[in-house]
Amino acid sequence: MATLDLRPLSLGEILDRTFTLYRSHFILFFGITAIPQLLVLALQLAQLFLGLTVVMPGTRGGAPILRPALTGASILVGVVSLVVLSISYLLSQGATVSAVAELYLGRTPTIGESFQKVRGDLGTLYGVALLNFLVVIVGFILLVIPGIYLLCRLMIAVPAAVLENLGPRSSLERSMALTKDAAGRAFLILLLYVVLVFALAFLFQLPISFAMVAARANPAMLRAVVAVANVLNALSTTLVMPVFTIAASAFYFDLRIRKEAFDLQMMMNPGGAIAPATSAGGLLG
Repeated sequence: MATLDLRPLSLGEILDRTFTLYRSHFILFFGITAIPQLLVLALQLAQLFLGLTVVMPGTRGGAPILRPALTGASILVGVVSLVVLSISYLLSQGATVSAVAELYLGRTPTIGESFQKVRGDLGTLYGVALLNFLVVIVGFILLVIPGIYLLCRLMIAVPAAVLENLGPRSSLERSMALTKDAAGRAFLILLLYVVLVFALAFLFQLPISFAMVAARANPAMLRAVVAVANVLNALSTTLVMPVFTIAASAFYFDLRIRKEAFDLQMMMNPGGAIAPATSAGGLLG
């Protein structure tokens, strides 16, 4: 595969490149997200069919309510599920970023190679996610708008961590530096992702809600409907999650091209590894 056209892109071109990469390498990106999600789904189904999730009737004939059973086994499985969910999300993000970078360098990676490249980065990715969460939460406490702004400014912290081998704090600082004067474009990318998430959730969950109401008097049927809901939720997550990570990665490359002449760096070192900017202007500007 030839190296992607490295030039400054408009927002529309970034989104077009996102969907082009996703469509052209659907199995790659779908598989990267699906493998960890299968682990999460397996735990959810285990909770359901082992009786660790209680299905309670809804009020006034509405949809039933799901809640964990208050048992030691339920709490243990719940904690394990949370850990697996966190790890799966982080590994999917890191592997997707790695895959996008390989495509930018003119190489076509496999699913296994993408995970292999980030297997040692789990601690860093966890640190990035935790710091990102804490910073954004503080921003939301300060009347919401600062939280949204910080969320946009920190959008490319994961690509910076994976591709430049930076620590958690340095990754956040790098993202803040690169997204200076670019928060508006980051917000529109984030908004598109949120719209896609809600649209697909509505499409999948609306019929499930009707089915749950219809089956509320039949425990066996209700459990089957909840299982299908879990499967559809995993499918919708697997379909939508790559869109945001691919777009964030493309945005990262666009910012480096605009601010650090990354396209010229690649022309002088075709097929080489992606390295951080060495000039002070690239890191602090």
